[in-house]
Amino acid sequence: MKESTLLTPEQKWEQATLANNFIFYKVMRHHPDACQHLLEMLLNIKIEKMTIANEEVIDIDHDAKSIRLDVYVKEADRVYDIEIQLADTKELPERSRFYSSAMDLDILTAGQDFKELPDSHVIFICMEDIFKSGQPVYTFENLCLEDRKTKLNDRSYKHFFIAPNCAKMMKDKEVQGFFEFLISNKAQTLYTSDLSKYVADAKHNTQWRLQYMTVERLERYAFKNGHEQGLAEGQQQKAIEDALMLIREYKETPQVAAKKMNAPLDKVIEAYTSIMAQR
Repeated sequence: MKESTLLTPEQKWEQATLANNFIFYKVMRHHPDACQHLLEMLLNIKIEKMTIANEEVIDIDHDAKSIRLDVYVKEADRVYDIEIQLADTKELPERSRFYSSAMDLDILTAGQDFKELPDSHVIFICMEDIFKSGQPVYTFENLCLEDRKTKLNDRSYKHFFIAPNCAKMMKDKEVQGFFEFLISNKAQTLYTSDLSKYVADAKHNTQWRLQYMTVERLERYAFKNGHEQGLAEGQQQKAIEDALMLIREYKETPQVAAKKMNAPLDKVIEAYTSIMAQR
């Protein structure tokens, strides 16, 4: 996608709905009752008391990758991470594994034993069916491959809710209404009417708008730099390949070929040496 076709940060903010990661995070984090209701509704459970973690970034180690969870919720015997996913990035199963492990580590670093680990639920709300099987919900837990029924009982679950399928196929009208709201931004239930008001309040929050604009502009800057860097790297690679062609077809020396093609001499020599070593 060309940068000129991208929406400006201001346009993206004006068009943002609850399906936007930033808006979803702000609404759920600042309205715990709405977050609790969503969890109870999606997982068909009852939550007595819960807290939304004050810090959504988990440091795995001082020199390892940190993880940012969209909405990280804790209660006495269960923990949850809720993520909105607009596109299939082809690595959501692996990311669900990583998120689950990170939550376990977060609990264990607080001094608990393995047996004290709470049930872990990673929830992805996806705007497309990443598994292509037509299910509204995909729930995974560890099972024995030999008999397909013995559970590991590690109490680690991954849930993938496919918004378009849920909006059409869920029997619970309130659950169906939530996903219809997520897709169309049209509130048709009491719960989604509340969510609609929370979204409107969020978009009128000047501080949050500024935060969003800052993040969007930083990401746009990174995209532009990465795009330009990619073009430069592509041009350099072509120059190296052209230099190698001069060496191979016209018997030029690497020095002459690199100079003619405006290619870095060290890269040309490295590539030429590698080719000769494979003969």
